[in-house]
Amino acid sequence: MSAPVWRRLQFAAACCLIAAYAALSHYCNTGGAGRLGAALALVPLLAFGATLLGRYLPPLFAVPAALAAAVLLYDYWPVLEKNFSVVYLLQECGMYGLLAFGFGGSLRSGGTALCTRLADKLHGPLTPAEVRYTRQVTMAWALFFGVLMLATLLLYVSAPLTLWSMFVNFGTLPLIGAMFAGEYAVRRRVLPHTDRRGIMATVRVFFSNR
Repeated sequence: MSAPVWRRLQFAAACCLIAAYAALSHYCNTGGAGRLGAALALVPLLAFGATLLGRYLPPLFAVPAALAAAVLLYDYWPVLEKNFSVVYLLQECGMYGLLAFGFGGSLRSGGTALCTRLADKLHGPLTPAEVRYTRQVTMAWALFFGVLMLATLLLYVSAPLTLWSMFVNFGTLPLIGAMFAGEYAVRRRVLPHTDRRGIMATVRVFFSNR
């Protein structure tokens, strides 16, 4: 099987998994399936935690930490079943907050903006105009994720749970995709002579350097 076909299959499989996860999460949030909802809400957090333990801790410390987490989950599982939507909320707000902080923090004086680093890996070295543009794009992404985090929180506290679940499960990814597409369209107009690798190339570089 050729590499392009394999990448397309991987992309299709990832899209199917994301769609299934979103549909099941929305079903749990609106149908009250506490056990399944709690399990689904914890899957990304547990995967992230396991990755951190495996990467940054030796087995001597990683194994006891994993056992302690398992004991805590067992003790607090009834609470999680009744309040799993809060776990979803913390997960969504935490993710968008970290992304906003990551993009915004790279704009500090003396640093290199995150989008500038990614663009340099994609088609560097960059011209001064490209450096200015990628710095502005970094600011736009920081604001975008900050607004997304606030919208997620405000909808949770002020709107029906069904509406909030529709937004976080079916609205945020299309908004992120629209942001990528909009930035690409602006880039073609502002920097017409820049190497154009397309939206998917930008996405691959972004996630490979996360």
